[in-house]
Amino acid sequence: MKALWETDRDYLEIVQDLLVHEDVQRLAELVHHKVTDRLTHCLNVSYRSYRVAKRLGLDAHKVARAGLLHDLFFYEGEDKHEVGGRGHNFEHPRIALRNALKITELCEVERDIILKHMSGATNDVPLYPESLLVSCMDKQVAMMELCVGYSRRVHHFMRRVTLAWVKQ
Repeated sequence: MKALWETDRDYLEIVQDLLVHEDVQRLAELVHHKVTDRLTHCLNVSYRSYRVAKRLGLDAHKVARAGLLHDLFFYEGEDKHEVGGRGHNFEHPRIALRNALKITELCEVERDIILKHMSGATNDVPLYPESLLVSCMDKQVAMMELCVGYSRRVHHFMRRVTLAWVKQ
């Protein structure tokens, strides 16, 4: 079954040039929240943000593009302690912004979206409603990913316990 974003022609038209870029495609090789890959996470954040932005009358084009690029960094989660500086939550948006600027031009709103998507976990305050929206959607998607991960772990644990009980 295709994801909703895969059948939304308007959305695909906005992000297609980014989606086919090799740096964006590399995100599919990186684990995100121990449940999914980073490209899937970015697509989920981007598409959810895009849909809400359209309903709220915000700039859905900017939200879709910056949402797709918000986690454009290439180290694994277990290596985040090596980022240095002020830590992963502060540094990875800056790394993502630098990487995004290498592959496309970004307006001030798109830059702010990427830079401030960790608002709440950092002291960075979004300047635009589009930035706040992507920050909120990033957290919503991350919570869903974590819940799926915990659910899988509980399922596997219960299966082991049940199998052990049956063998007795």
